Amino acid sequence: MDEIFWTDLLGFTLRVATPLILCALAGLLSERSGVVDIGLEGKMLFSAFATAAVGVASSSMLLALLAALVSATLLSWLHGVACVSHDGDQVVSGVAINIVASGMTAVLGEAWFKQGGQTPPIADTLRLGALLPGVGDALQGIPWFGMALLRGLLSHNALVYLTLLLVPLTWWLLWRTRFGLRLRAVGENPAMVDAAGVSVRTMRYAALTLNGILCGLAGAYLILAQSPVFVPNMTAGRGFMALAALIFGKWHPVGALWACLLFGFLDAAAIRMQGVALPMVGEIPVQAVQALPYVLTVILLAGFFGKAVAPKALGIPYTKVR
Repeated sequence: MDEIFWTDLLGFTLRVATPLILCALAGLLSERSGVVDIGLEGKMLFSAFATAAVGVASSSMLLALLAALVSATLLSWLHGVACVSHDGDQVVSGVAINIVASGMTAVLGEAWFKQGGQTPPIADTLRLGALLPGVGDALQGIPWFGMALLRGLLSHNALVYLTLLLVPLTWWLLWRTRFGLRLRAVGENPAMVDAAGVSVRTMRYAALTLNGILCGLAGAYLILAQSPVFVPNMTAGRGFMALAALIFGKWHPVGALWACLLFGFLDAAAIRMQGVALPMVGEIPVQAVQALPYVLTVILLAGFFGKAVAPKALGIPYTKVR
């Protein structure tokens, strides 16, 4: 395992963790307002399909990105109609969104493109390239430090850096603004917020709107930066891993970031370890390597990060007392 292996692993970790971070922040905003969001997976999947379908049809990155944001936001609003406006079960609604997204993307993909639910690849002009493509020339001669910067930190597209920027912005929004104070209060004691004259329903819909935008960015990233072709169920459980990272991070943006980076590292390590022979062990089976991130996720869920205390009103519908 040489220098290139470790620097590539750093780059892979950031790329793989980006959609996880976006979905974890989306779930953070929703759950801080008291709305459980099991539907992160479905919203990310549907927005990825919308990105690919509109990108193929229009050859416009702007329209493809807009389709991702609109589709995920509409699903968030649908979740809000069921759970915020009509006091439905939030877990059931989230599971329904996942099921509907999984089925509709496969059916629409087959009906529109006749490729077994897949879409044709989007044009190369729609793909996100490195934000600083020429930065490596000045750093190439610097061993380790230069290679790490080149491959691991400075070779990514704009959406990766935007995602990292959104972490402190989310912290600032929640802990340094009046909006964030009200949002967190709604998740802890909605009756008190209602008594203060602030609409609980409005705050929860605002959180779900931001939730949809972030899920849309996560889905768009999968198509614009990772795979140019939509494949049914291509999210492969990332939404649930983001939800786990949210819990590991104890509903805090920085904690969720570190948990997502850990999951991203495990996923990147699994990719890099395929075909690698270890001393006295030999080559690890591909199936075992691919299962590694999910197995370790379950192990970590068993309690290695300590007890996480959820917002007190999480999952509890609020009915205004008249």
